[in-house]
Amino acid sequence: MLWVLFLLVAWGAAVVSCTRLCLAAVAAAQPLDPDPAADAKGLSLYEAAFLSGGPRRVGDLVLVTMYRERRLLLAHTGWVTVVVADGRDELERSVITAIGPEGQSPVRPVRAALATAAAVRALGDRLVAAGLAVPASARTNVAVAVRHVRAACALVLATAAAALLLVPPAAGRGPVASWFMLPLLLTVSCLLIARVEAHPYSRWASPAGQLLLGRIDVPPRRTLAQRSVGGPDGDDDEGEVLTALAVHGTAALPDRALRAALKGHWGH
Repeated sequence: MLWVLFLLVAWGAAVVSCTRLCLAAVAAAQPLDPDPAADAKGLSLYEAAFLSGGPRRVGDLVLVTMYRERRLLLAHTGWVTVVVADGRDELERSVITAIGPEGQSPVRPVRAALATAAAVRALGDRLVAAGLAVPASARTNVAVAVRHVRAACALVLATAAAALLLVPPAAGRGPVASWFMLPLLLTVSCLLIARVEAHPYSRWASPAGQLLLGRIDVPPRRTLAQRSVGGPDGDDDEGEVLTALAVHGTAALPDRALRAALKGHWGH
């Protein structure tokens, strides 16, 4: 009956980790008290970008905005070049700083630097203070809890394998395996629920922020593609393109070359 000890370890890990995940998810989903002024004035594009996709989405929006105003060049080969080295706000100045004194850099390190820039962090802090964004601690707790459940799932499999080795084949291993199926199902089910309900385990927008995001009217990508001629000289509505980028990310950009430039290489 030594295998029972392995079963107890598996059950303990599964129950503790899944409980932590449930508590973290509930805490992250708690409604925050939104600032009435924020609800009245709505969201700026940068705020919508942060609530939809976090710091990296904000960086993409700044890059595309400056590109469409001919303040930057974004090559489909994955390089960004400064044309006008005079940022109009802290976010644009962060872009120029990230590109470096030579005025040219690969896009990928620039995007990575923007995601941690002080101006982007300040934007996130303002949204958290206004009750529109989920605090970083809540997002971190959920992500850590998910990793713990994954580790518990692996531990269940390992203890099950060890327990089955201790059971003689003549005694029958089926009943032992069935006991380990229960904690395995528990951990796998929690991971699936987290995948559906909280992917990628850290919603940026609070319920109040999601409500404001839902009020933004974004045209379908097909409509944008019909209007776009592939660059800053096009006659499409710039505001609609930038809004689509803020809410839906780079996949909403109708210009394939621009999407490739932001990803850092051609053909994706």
